[in-house]
Amino acid sequence: MEPSPNQLENVPGHVAIIMDGNGRWARARRLPRTSGHKRGVTATRKVVEACVRKGVQILTLFAFSSENWQRPPSEVSTIMELFFSTLRREAQRLAENNIRLRFIGDRAAFSDKLQRQIRQAELITASSKGMLLNIAANYGGRWDIVQAVHQLVSQAIEGRIQVKDIHPEDITSHLATAHLRDPDLFIRTGGEQRISNFLLWQLAYTELYFTSTLWPDFDEDALSHAFESYANRQRRFGKTGEQVEAVSHAMPNA
Repeated sequence: MEPSPNQLENVPGHVAIIMDGNGRWARARRLPRTSGHKRGVTATRKVVEACVRKGVQILTLFAFSSENWQRPPSEVSTIMELFFSTLRREAQRLAENNIRLRFIGDRAAFSDKLQRQIRQAELITASSKGMLLNIAANYGGRWDIVQAVHQLVSQAIEGRIQVKDIHPEDITSHLATAHLRDPDLFIRTGGEQRISNFLLWQLAYTELYFTSTLWPDFDEDALSHAFESYANRQRRFGKTGEQVEAVSHAMPNA
C-alpha cells in the first residue's frame, strides 16, 4: 500500500483523530452502543488505509481515554474485548502493509491478557518502515504531562539535572510521543468541538478540524475534506502572516 501520485500536495505529516460518535450512530439506528463501536472499527481500518495512500507519516488515534472507564461496565467490557480481538486480527495485516503499530498511554490498568496482546502486536509490526500508527489507549493529556514531570523530578532528585535547567523541550522529550513531530492536523468527528484531554501539550500549534460526521460514517471523502481545509490554512507558529509569506517566497520552488 503506497501513497497515490495524485495525493494532496500539502498533506499533514502527523494527523491526530478523536473518533467520536459511535454510540450516537448506533442509537440513531436503534442498535446497542456496542454495534456502533464495531462499525467504528471498520471505519478505522478504512481511514488508516486512506492515510497511507495520501502519504501521512504518523497517525495517532484516540481509542480509549483515561476518563472512559467511567462508562457503564458492560460497555467498557465490550470495548476491551473488541480491542483485543481487533489487535489479534489486524496486527499481521498492518505488518503486511508496512505500518508500524505503537501504543501510548498507561497500560497498567489493562488486563494481563490485553497487555500481552498489545506487546505482541507491537512486536509483529516493529520492523515496518512505513506509516506509524499510534493508538492512544488509557491515555490522557494531563496524565502524559504529569508522567513527564515525574521523570524530570526524579532526575533532579538524583542530581542528574538542575531544576532551573528544565525547559519546554525537556517536557516534550519525556512525553509518550517523545521524538515524534507534533500533530499538524487534529480531527474530531461527531460534532463536539473540544479536545477532551487529548495530546494537550502536543496540540499547541496544531490545526483543528471539527466535523459533525459520526465516526462510523467517516470515510476517505470526509478525510479528504479535512485535508483540503488544512491545505488552505496558513500556519504561523506565532509569526505574522507577512513573515510566513516572506519565508515561503524566499524558499526555492515554493
